[in-house]
Amino acid sequence: QVQLVESGGGLVLAGGSLRLSCAASGRTFDSYRMGWFRQAPGKEREFVATITWRGGFTLYADFVRGRFTISTDNAKNTVYLQMNSLKPADTAVYYCPTGGSTSLPADGATYGYWGQGTQVTVSS
Repeated sequence: QVQLVESGGGLVLAGGSLRLSCAASGRTFDSYRMGWFRQAPGKEREFVATITWRGGFTLYADFVRGRFTISTDNAKNTVYLQMNSLKPADTAVYYCPTGGSTSLPADGATYGYWGQGTQVTVSS
């Protein structure tokens, strides 16, 4: 089992920044990558970004490239999502999953464990 706890969400004005954190504990040695997904009210969950624990290889959704940065602190088993230039369209619950798959990094089905989510609200 892997436990994931997200934090750092909140209310911010458009153009502002937030940094989300996700601390992993438990059987983290089985984990190959960490990701961030989000789900807005009435919409399907969508991929935001992912990073591998080893090598730090990253992949971003087109709509966040250049604004968001994913990173890890391997010593703390923690992944971060630095979000800059936030837009009202970024309003959603952000989830941090982990998974052992080396393929389909943007597919939520390849992640085995999910956190409880943290709310991000961007006001105009």
